[in-house]
Amino acid sequence: MSAHDVGGIPSPVSGIAGPKLNPSAVGRFWPEGWWRFTALRIGIIPIPVYLLLVAIIAGLVYFGEIRSDGPTMIVVLVLGGFTCAEIGKRLPVLRSIGAGAIFATFIPSALAYYHLIPPQVEKSIVDFTKSTNFLYLFIASIIVGSIFAMDRDVLIRGFLKIFVPLAVGSVVAAIVGTAVGTALGLGTSHTFFYVVVPIMAGGVGEGAIPLSIGYAALSGVPQGEVFAQILPPVMLGSLTAILLAGTLNFVGKKYPSLTGEGRLQPQKDDGSEIQTVQEEGGEERAVGHVSASTIAAAGLTAIALYLLGVLLNHLIGLPAPVAMLFLAVFAKLTRAVSPELQQGGLVVYEFVRTNMTYPLLFAIGVALTPWDKLIAAFHPANIITIVSTVVTIMATGFVVGRLMKMYPIETAIVNACHSGQGGTGDVAILTAANRMQLMPFAQIATRIGGAVTITLVLLIMGYFK
Repeated sequence: MSAHDVGGIPSPVSGIAGPKLNPSAVGRFWPEGWWRFTALRIGIIPIPVYLLLVAIIAGLVYFGEIRSDGPTMIVVLVLGGFTCAEIGKRLPVLRSIGAGAIFATFIPSALAYYHLIPPQVEKSIVDFTKSTNFLYLFIASIIVGSIFAMDRDVLIRGFLKIFVPLAVGSVVAAIVGTAVGTALGLGTSHTFFYVVVPIMAGGVGEGAIPLSIGYAALSGVPQGEVFAQILPPVMLGSLTAILLAGTLNFVGKKYPSLTGEGRLQPQKDDGSEIQTVQEEGGEERAVGHVSASTIAAAGLTAIALYLLGVLLNHLIGLPAPVAMLFLAVFAKLTRAVSPELQQGGLVVYEFVRTNMTYPLLFAIGVALTPWDKLIAAFHPANIITIVSTVVTIMATGFVVGRLMKMYPIETAIVNACHSGQGGTGDVAILTAANRMQLMPFAQIATRIGGAVTITLVLLIMGYFK
């Protein structure tokens, strides 16, 4: 192992000058040799700290002291997430197509299903994940940070234009997926309502569950039976989207003209959308040193916008992440947030993206990803239908995005999020694609796209009942 970028995330020691070594002491182990040893890392964890934490967790498990409190769960999730991601990132070929995100999500899911995680550890992870709801803390930080640091003109044009490839891709994918499933003997009605639509419904909590409730009410079949039928396509569709997003990241490195490296469309200058912030006069400038209090204020702003979104959900029924998304865009467009606070949001974004992604995916794998449901979808006709649906929605996004002068790889990845596992799928897909700054657009694809899909499909089913 060497001190380089690990798990798709820049190593904290990469590009940072270490302590100057005394030439006469280069051969000594202490302290210079020890410092070189601590520069070796698994993800963000120095090797000595990693070994110490493994021993500590083993001891806590032995004495039955694993709890769902913050300090313990931070250690467990960081160890699990970065270890799984490291394995994926060291596999030939697979490491180029998002294996880090895939392994960090699906290895813990399999370990939990086959009871290879100590029961007290699994229970603590599940309790912590569901009680803290830190998936939405992650999404809030990513959305608010990336929106605050975007160029205003790019933000406006991007939000208006992304609906076109998303809508066209959804229609074309529905047609192609239904045709493929019908040709394979699944039946037109079954393929459309129980295979294709669940893929684009917006995940589990906001997609499969309300969809199954609607289907049950219209068909008279118990909701549990319906849910069991539509959950496997959601899981396998998300896995397919993760693999294809990772593949597009690889393609983008080979053909740079097809990608904006996280930018949805070209802008006047060559700067990244999240490297500068907009000043009051309309000029772009980079903000210098950001104080710790400003970073904390930006993080608190992200949380405040999410909680305001929760309040709006109760008042008008708009999903909290979508409400938060619109509030952040409104604050950006009206210049309600100062340049310093915007740059603080960028720091929060980078911190969360770098340090929380793989631990979050590990928690999602244990607590929210049923391995048996994923395996249940591995029927040849199902696989071909699901893969063709996801490929179509991404390929359509690629073509339509290019016709609209957007970066085709980015539009294809945003469309992929429409076929993912909700918010958890967005995180895994964008991690595999190494384009977490697309999270605001991914939330549009997942939340709004999913809600529109469910509404229209239930209307169609009710009409033909």
